[in-house]
Amino acid sequence: MVALRLAAALALLALAGPACAQKPEDTEQAGPIPPVVTPATTPGGPPSDAIVLFGGQDLAEWVSVRDKGPAGWTVEDGALVVKLAAGNIETRRTFGSYQLHLEWRVPAGVAGSGQLRGNSGVFLASIGPGDAGYELQILDPKDNPTYVNGQAASLYKQAPPLVNAGRAPGEWQVYDVVWTAPTFGADGAMKTPARVTAFHNGVLVQNDVALAGPTRFIGKPAYGPAHGRSPIKLQAHAGGGPVSFRNIWVRPLD
Repeated sequence: MVALRLAAALALLALAGPACAQKPEDTEQAGPIPPVVTPATTPGGPPSDAIVLFGGQDLAEWVSVRDKGPAGWTVEDGALVVKLAAGNIETRRTFGSYQLHLEWRVPAGVAGSGQLRGNSGVFLASIGPGDAGYELQILDPKDNPTYVNGQAASLYKQAPPLVNAGRAPGEWQVYDVVWTAPTFGADGAMKTPARVTAFHNGVLVQNDVALAGPTRFIGKPAYGPAHGRSPIKLQAHAGGGPVSFRNIWVRPLD
């Protein structure tokens, strides 16, 4: 019996030995050291590593989707205002994965109902003419019944928002978005889907949602031809009066 107890004790010591020999430093990571980013001095402002896409003055970072010429929207009192006749606009630069901040406003006197009430959208990747891409919906969210995967903060026709965190027409709304771009294999087939996390006015509304493909108005979404880095697009929609934008910035994450 004594011999068995001694053998068991020696076995326990053998198992504990390596753990006892470990030091706190063994699990401490020395690098690489994260870069320093200076946060904004004002709420919602761009941090030091952000690219300002619209700061209230001009459309230098934007072009027309139709012909890649100058963006035809207007700047009024520091806000970028949709001009329907000019069509959609998109960024001059292309992006992979990123963090995006964007503020938008439906007109205070907006008329209409449902999808005809302050309609626009931010396409997180613009992959063709017109409305081709992956759309986060912009629409009057206050007392405006419509289909839930088409209301404000929905991933259009794919994912309703978790909650309705919208403000009234005439008030500024805020989107903060983390976009993870899709990847494609050598054969052009989708390898990993696009993913979206989004906050509306500081409230989580899309939680790491995997998209089934680019936005489709009719039919089920599905991934088509492979694409790489893409512009960010803003939509000129006929529904319910011109939407305004301000304080748009992006932080590339790739």
